Amino acid sequence: MKKEELLSKEIEHIDIKSFDSTEIIDAFSKMAFQAKNLARASHIFEKMTEDKDCSIILCLAGSIFSAGLKKVVYDMVKHNMVDAIVSTGAIIVDQEFFEALGFKHYQGTPFIDDELLRQQSIDRIYDTYIDEDELRVCDMTTAEIADSLEPGPYSSREFIAAMGKYLYENGAKVNDSVILEAYKKGVPIFVPAFSDCSAGFGLVYHQNARGNKPKVSIDSAKDFFELTKIKIAAKDTGLFMIGGGVPKNFAQDVPVAADILGKEVNMHKYAVQITVADERDGALSGSTLKEAHSWGKVESGSEQMVYAEATVAMPLIVSYAYHKGGWKKRKENRYNDLLK
Repeated sequence: MKKEELLSKEIEHIDIKSFDSTEIIDAFSKMAFQAKNLARASHIFEKMTEDKDCSIILCLAGSIFSAGLKKVVYDMVKHNMVDAIVSTGAIIVDQEFFEALGFKHYQGTPFIDDELLRQQSIDRIYDTYIDEDELRVCDMTTAEIADSLEPGPYSSREFIAAMGKYLYENGAKVNDSVILEAYKKGVPIFVPAFSDCSAGFGLVYHQNARGNKPKVSIDSAKDFFELTKIKIAAKDTGLFMIGGGVPKNFAQDVPVAADILGKEVNMHKYAVQITVADERDGALSGSTLKEAHSWGKVESGSEQMVYAEATVAMPLIVSYAYHKGGWKKRKENRYNDLLK
């Protein structure tokens, strides 16, 4: 098959406004197993949006934007259902910024010769295809942004805000860019492992080109400090976590960081995690929210683990909260302004 044939069927992002999941969530609440857990998670997330003193932190891991969940997060930002985002770099740069530049993800299959894909510069994420040549454009655009900044250390939030400014000034090629919408609404986006993505290639290129001259770099400790500042400024916080890994632990840790700074803050009042990871090996992604309470990170009572795949569970939960409408009374916290 030719490259044009392989990259012919675009991934379409699901729209949580186009359907109302309240009926199926209400039905799930009368069932058992993960149906009941998903319903309780929906109710907890709805409570987060209705709690005027709660700042919502969205944590993202896995290749979820490439799979069709980008518009869900865009609508959460646009409709004031999230106050800060903590994510992996792949989601924000390789998938979100990538699409904002006008590129696409494509439906494919895992049952294919990967050597055939490699020869045609096509990257595969399970059953999704990406044009590697277009990813290289994304790499070089992040290098261009780095070149435009005053040399020195930046938090990932500051660099992603610069990416939002770039899209604002140059025009995003889509009307549902999460980075651009977050830039306009003052919603901070943190990527604690920022170099582990397309931005890392761009920064390597930038630093190599600068030689012995001062360079742009990413300060992960500044990321942690800035998110801790948000926790200190917020009265209460809720976590909505898709997947696990670094974003999960980074966000869960901030009550402890605030305590180390001598600031008395509450543990995260609410917490929901959607994951397919298991807790029995002691790994981070599957560690339960009840376990997090022992560390002083998450309050007991309004937490829920949902063992489900994100492309199935996340749209149902967010659609439920959207159609319940609690977000309509939420104020914009604009935490980017706090961190300037």
